Amino acid sequence: MLAGIVLLLAAAAAGFFIYRNTPRQKVQTVAFSEFLHEVDAGQIASITVRQNLLDLTRHDGVHVRTMAPAGYIAANPTFVPLLEQHHVTLDVAASNSPAPYGYLAAFGVFAIFGALGFLIYRVTTGRVPSIEKRAGRMDPRAPVVTFADVAGVDEAKDELKGVVDFLREPGRFAAVGGRVPKGVLLVGPPGTGKTLLARSIAGEAGVPFLFASGSDFVEMYAGVGAARIRKLFKDARRHPSCIVFIDELDAVGRSRGGHSLSHEEREQTLNQLLVEMDGFAPNISIVVIAATNRQDILDQALLRPGRFDRQVHVGCPDVKGREAILRVHSRKITLSPGVDMRSIARGTPGFSGAELANLVNEAALIAVQAGRHAVSDQDLDAARDKVMMGAERRSLAMTEHERVTCAYHEAGHAVVASLLPEADPLHKVTIIPRGRALGVTMQLPEADRHTYSRAYLDGQLAILMGGRIAEEVFLEQMTSGAGNDIERATDIARRMVCDFGMSPLGPLAYKGQAGDPWQRESNAISAATAERVDAEVHAIVMHGYRVARRLIEHNREAVKRLAEELLVSESVDADGVRAILAGAMLEAAPTEAVH
Repeated sequence: MLAGIVLLLAAAAAGFFIYRNTPRQKVQTVAFSEFLHEVDAGQIASITVRQNLLDLTRHDGVHVRTMAPAGYIAANPTFVPLLEQHHVTLDVAASNSPAPYGYLAAFGVFAIFGALGFLIYRVTTGRVPSIEKRAGRMDPRAPVVTFADVAGVDEAKDELKGVVDFLREPGRFAAVGGRVPKGVLLVGPPGTGKTLLARSIAGEAGVPFLFASGSDFVEMYAGVGAARIRKLFKDARRHPSCIVFIDELDAVGRSRGGHSLSHEEREQTLNQLLVEMDGFAPNISIVVIAATNRQDILDQALLRPGRFDRQVHVGCPDVKGREAILRVHSRKITLSPGVDMRSIARGTPGFSGAELANLVNEAALIAVQAGRHAVSDQDLDAARDKVMMGAERRSLAMTEHERVTCAYHEAGHAVVASLLPEADPLHKVTIIPRGRALGVTMQLPEADRHTYSRAYLDGQLAILMGGRIAEEVFLEQMTSGAGNDIERATDIARRMVCDFGMSPLGPLAYKGQAGDPWQRESNAISAATAERVDAEVHAIVMHGYRVARRLIEHNREAVKRLAEELLVSESVDADGVRAILAGAMLEAAPTEAVH
C-alpha cells in the first residue's frame, strides 16, 4: 500500500515538471524575407533573439517566429541599425535548452513505468516476496509430534501407518511394485485433531513437512494461486521424500462452476493442484495430506483414485479415546493424587480433542484462582460444567418464589430420571444459574450411545416433562421455565415419527409440507399426512407427560425432600440424590402402553 502511494506521488510530480517545461501555445512561423518586409513596413514591435531563432511581437500583439540564415545577424552590420530605425526593441535571450528538472522528470517517468512493469511481472509470475512466504516449513526448533502425542483416533493412526512406512523405506515398496497413496484426505468435524495427526506423520517418518492453508492460494490477481501451487510442489521436489499438508482444502478445492472472475481464478488454482498431484510429472516422493470438514463441497476430480486415494475419517472420540486425550493433555499440569479421568470422560460425550484440551486448561485456571497447587476432581468437574453449560451466574438476582419454582422444577426432572430404568444415571442437580438456564439436572451415560431404543426416547420425554409436572403438582402453576424442555421434547417426538419410524404411520421418512421454503416439492408430504404426523407427535409427547405425572404423584415425598435440599445447598451430587431418595418410599408407577 505504501509503495503504491509513493509511486502515485512520483508520477504526479513528474507530470507537473513535464507540464511546466512544455510550451503552452503553438507559435506561428513566418519566412525570414517576410519578416524583413514587416520590419520595413513598421509592423514589428519587439524581437527576442535566441541564436538563429527570432521571436517576433507585432504591434497588434500577435507573436510569430522566424529562423535567420546561419551567421546572418553577425555578418550583416546593417541589421541592428535597421531595427533601431524602425523603433524595434531588441532583446537577446539564452539558448532554449531544456531545464535540468526536465531531464529529472523524464527519468522519473521512465523509472515509474519500469517499476510498475516489474511489479506486474512479479505478480503475474507468482514471484512477489509475500507469495514466497505463504507456504511454510515446520520450524526445526519446534517440538516433534509423534503418534504417541495423538490419542483418541486409533483407527486413523492405523490407516496412516502405511504412509509412514513408505516415507521411511520407499525402496521396500518399490521392490514389490506397490505404491503409496499419493494423497490422504483427513475428514472430520473441527477440533478433532486433523492438523495434529498430519504433524505426527511427519514426526514419525522424520521427513520435511511443508504446510499451507487453502486460503493462501486464493488471490484477486489472476494466476497467483496457480503460481503458489507450482512453487509449493517445486520446493517439495527438492527433498528425497516430503509431506505437503494443505489445511482447509475446501477453500481452494470447491466444485468447479460459476461465471465470476473469482471463480475463474479459483478454478485455475484447483486445476494446477490437480495437475501437480497426478499429471505428466508424477511426484513419486511427495505425499499430499489435506484436511477439511466440508467434504461434500469438494470437486470430484480431487477425490478420485490417483489424487486423494485414501480418505480417513477423524471423528469425535469415544469414552476410551476421551480418557486417553485427557491424560495426554494433563501431562502439562499438576494433578492431585487419585483424579478420576474416567468419570470426566464419561461426562463429556461428543467432545472433540480441542474441547477436551480446553477443559483441562479451564480446570488448571480454576485451581489457580482457588489458591490450590494441583488440579483435583472438583476442578475438573467445575471446568466441565463451565464448558458444557456456561459460567455460574451467582450475581443473577432471583426472587424467593423463582428459587422455589426452580428447585421443584429440577427436583421433578431428577426424580423421574432416577425411577426410569432406561435413563442415564443421575450426576448432579443444581439451581445455580448457568448460561441461559436457571437450573440444571445433569445425567452421565455409562457409555457412548450410537443408537437409541424406543424405551430410552420415551424415558427422555418423561424426564423433560418432569419439571413442568412438578410445578403443576406442588405449586399449581405453569411458568415459562419449561419452554426449552417442551421444545426439546417436541423435537424428539417429531424425529421418532418422521425419521425413526416409531409410530403407527410406519417406517417412512416424512419431511415437510408442500410450500415450506426449506423443503423440495418432490419430498414434501400432503396436508392430510401432515395432520397425521402432528397427531402422532402430540400423542407421543402426551404419553411422556402422563408417565411423568404418575411418577411424581406417586413419589411426592421424594420430590419435596429433594427440592428442600436444593433450596438449602443449591447443588446436590449423585450420592446426595441417592441418599435423599433412599429415605423416601419410592414407587415406580406402571407405565401405560404406547398406542
